Amino acid sequence: MNYQESLHYIEETHKFGIRLGLDNMKELLEILGNPQDKLNVIHVAGTNGKGSTCSFITSILKESGYKVGLYTSPFLETFTERIRVNGENIPEEDVARIVTLIKQKTEDTDLHPTEFEIVTAMAFYYYWEQGVDFVALEVGLGGRYDATNIIKKSDVSVIASISLDHVGILGDTVAKIAYEKGGIIKENGTAIVYDQSDEAKDIIKEICREKNAKYIEVKFDDIKIKQSDIYSQTYDCTVMGEKYTDLEIKLIGEHQVNNSILALSAINFLKETKKLNITEESIRLGLINTKWPGRIEKIMENPIFIIDGAHNEDGAKSLAKALEKNFNSKKATLLIGMLEDKDIDGVLEILMPYFDKVITTTPDNPRAISCEVLKEKISKYIDNIEAKPSIEEAVEYTLKNASKDDVIISAGSLYMIGSVRTLVNNMLVLN
Repeated sequence: MNYQESLHYIEETHKFGIRLGLDNMKELLEILGNPQDKLNVIHVAGTNGKGSTCSFITSILKESGYKVGLYTSPFLETFTERIRVNGENIPEEDVARIVTLIKQKTEDTDLHPTEFEIVTAMAFYYYWEQGVDFVALEVGLGGRYDATNIIKKSDVSVIASISLDHVGILGDTVAKIAYEKGGIIKENGTAIVYDQSDEAKDIIKEICREKNAKYIEVKFDDIKIKQSDIYSQTYDCTVMGEKYTDLEIKLIGEHQVNNSILALSAINFLKETKKLNITEESIRLGLINTKWPGRIEKIMENPIFIIDGAHNEDGAKSLAKALEKNFNSKKATLLIGMLEDKDIDGVLEILMPYFDKVITTTPDNPRAISCEVLKEKISKYIDNIEAKPSIEEAVEYTLKNASKDDVIISAGSLYMIGSVRTLVNNMLVLN
């Protein structure tokens, strides 16, 4: 198979849906020689912030001279973003080669791996081939039965912010969701945990007790943010007893400062337990060089155009905080598309007070809510709403009707903002 054929093969496995359970994954990886058992893994779960945390960890380790694999999902613009080594996407020819290998080894069996199982197995196999020193492994959904949790051990389990999401699959309370996320914690391992609700922490502490794992809670009460705008943030903090001054990140929002400190806590733990050569200079470089597209990311100036993957209550609150801090005197337009299984009403209730105009569109996903239905939901908040079925039409309309002093925010679904990012960047190149 070539690259396009391999992507088609992966997409065809949609018919097998989401499979919670690890038996299939175990059998698939045994066929491939269990590459996951030969990797040093930093396993990261959570509802919000796990991708950013993985990116901070990866960037610091890379600046320290280590070869690091980064596994994330979903992708924004190109499939190969999901599997990276030291910031470089997996080459298309390697995707084709490894998917072909998986197809050949499974086609005469009763094994029918899902899309996420195939991609995760491919990532493990590629990282093993590349001889990476570490893998920052982002959980796909939940944790306990997620395909990434096939690993027998991890160097550390990191639990980012937990809130309600995927309630139809993971449970309808924070406690139930925390139980699923905490499933990545290993026997006699270590969990580094974001300071969050008592409901979530109590469950994770109980899991740690049952598994004889060490529980390390990351507090955010000793942070002094000195400067914060839509370009960068500078702050002082104390991380596991170590003081840092004038750290700088390019990611926007107070929550990203917290995510960087969660990542730095994991780095300090690894530095001590694995005797890694990580200097303060490499930490500073790693933080400032961290990129995480699609999370309060400015993609255009005049008008300011920001994309953000806010699709649940916590994500919406983080975006609202950033809007209040940076744009409370500006006229703002929201370009939004969402999936039906998200907390649409909860997100709208948080975001609507910040916008004068809304353009709804329909993400390219079978779970998407139509732009007309979304428009109807928004109509109880404001009157100035337009529905544009195609994302391209929505972007063109939004820009055509904006003045250079406006602020445009595109949010609601990662499946949409990747397309928005590509369209706006292509328009800037053409102009």
